[in-house]
Amino acid sequence: MKRLKPLFSTLTDNWNTPKSVYQILDAEFRFDFDPCPENYKVDGLEIEWGNCNFINPPYSELYKWLKKGYEEHLKGKTCVFLIPSRTDTKAWHEFCMKADEIRFIKGRLKFGDSKNSAPFPSAIIIFKSL
Repeated sequence: MKRLKPLFSTLTDNWNTPKSVYQILDAEFRFDFDPCPENYKVDGLEIEWGNCNFINPPYSELYKWLKKGYEEHLKGKTCVFLIPSRTDTKAWHEFCMKADEIRFIKGRLKFGDSKNSAPFPSAIIIFKSL
């Protein structure tokens, strides 16, 4: 069973957004804020977000980030998440199922400079401004 463990979990929380994915989404939404950027530390859970937000959160804290994004959405903001497609989780059912749109990504993404694809499928979760 030890040999199978990496198949059921991730070994890191840092999954840098593939540039092409971000560029496509930014062209559509024109993001003005990223509450959890790759290059510097910001506690996006403790601050007010922008009007149109791109969020690729630490995956070990998905519940907290989806909750915050949903709360920001209720304030009239757009929140676009790149997350693992884990449809069996509490976070998915409490927040993602309330999204205006869910886009499942075909295949597996390659994050950052990785040579290998992610060990999980991904989805784009969109909460549109009210």
